[in-house]
Amino acid sequence: MDTRSMHAAIRFGLGARPDQPLASDPRAALLAELRQPDIPPAPPEGWDHSPTLSEVMAVWAEEDRMGREAVLAAGQNAPRAKLYRAENLAQAAHCLTTPAGFRERLVLFWANHFTVSRRTGGVFLLTGEYLRSAIRPHVNGKLEDMVLAAERHPAMLLYLNQTSSMGPNSPTGQRSGRGLNENLAREILELHTLSPAAGYTQRDVTQFALLLTGLSLLRRGEQSGTVFAASRHEPGEKRILGQRFGEGEAEIERALRFLANHEATHRHLAEKLVRHFVADDPPPAAVRRVFAALRDSRGDLGLATAALLEAPEAWETPLTKLRAPQDFTYAALRALGAEARHANLAIGTCAALGQPYWTAPSPKGWPDRAEEWLSPEMPLQRMERAHDIAGRFSRHDPAQLAEVALGPLARPQTLDAVRRAGSLRDGITLLLASPEFQRR
Repeated sequence: MDTRSMHAAIRFGLGARPDQPLASDPRAALLAELRQPDIPPAPPEGWDHSPTLSEVMAVWAEEDRMGREAVLAAGQNAPRAKLYRAENLAQAAHCLTTPAGFRERLVLFWANHFTVSRRTGGVFLLTGEYLRSAIRPHVNGKLEDMVLAAERHPAMLLYLNQTSSMGPNSPTGQRSGRGLNENLAREILELHTLSPAAGYTQRDVTQFALLLTGLSLLRRGEQSGTVFAASRHEPGEKRILGQRFGEGEAEIERALRFLANHEATHRHLAEKLVRHFVADDPPPAAVRRVFAALRDSRGDLGLATAALLEAPEAWETPLTKLRAPQDFTYAALRALGAEARHANLAIGTCAALGQPYWTAPSPKGWPDRAEEWLSPEMPLQRMERAHDIAGRFSRHDPAQLAEVALGPLARPQTLDAVRRAGSLRDGITLLLASPEFQRR
């Protein structure tokens, strides 16, 4: 087996599967996958299609009509909790079985970059639709389109409390005495676009927050979704990084496009992409290559990703990136040939290892450096989860599993330990807990 073929499945994908042969020309296969139409998850259980935003909001309205006591009594069978669970199961099943692992990793990368978390209010109900409409359609499109879709999505507005922000001099602001919330503006500048390296100031944050006033959420049947409430919008000119912006919704869009196409944004995202796919300390040459692709194409994410694949550093061995809990879980179950019915096991394993779905600890998203995941407890925790997973697939041959999961990347010491294991389950456990399986 070609080392580069396994390298591609592990580093760029979600892990190899026994029923999905590895490509003989991995770079060409990844580029072809990038150009293909998105393969979305199956509809959540109970639906014959993936619910639209208005349909998701209708579920929220249904729960409102039930009343608090009835919702609490229903527990996990309450409408919102039931849909959230079904959406997560559909997404987990997709990660376990999709043949387009590279594209799916890009979806997960960008969803983490534009993080929303169920830690805030009603966000959890919207996560599935957020992934479908704000992230998936844009992973090989224009960055500015993803920025517009993500920043104006109801999930983001709720997560960063934009719905409470009002221009102090707007009609509603003056009448209510309520004022500005800078969360969305700050996170767009700091995390989603420029990064602090761009040298923006607190005044830029405040001016941007004033410009964003008016973006809010409407919950009213078919009209539910993001709206621009002019009565909440701060009047007058705003200046962001020296650029002048006027009033109104069109100026908000213009500002978001300006930030998405800023050179500092392209540099920031080039570094993040290379860190995620190549190394915790991104090789400067690879960063320059991806940055140039973003800059020269005005944010074409497909071309930037293709540039990443062309970087020699992306194909160097050994693999050094630590698999985060979700990475470890998907790779382990995919190698064992898991099916959609194992989605619940995937969700539980991710949670047990410290990365539950849609629960990032802050707007920064889940960390992407080994030092932020490593702990004295981690090896034992992964050994325990590996043993649990192995118990569900205890009839599998560990030697064959090693060939599927690691191929030529398996160390002789690991293969020897697997052969000497006292049972099939122990052999699988040792393989999944091996040092090389923890890396991608």
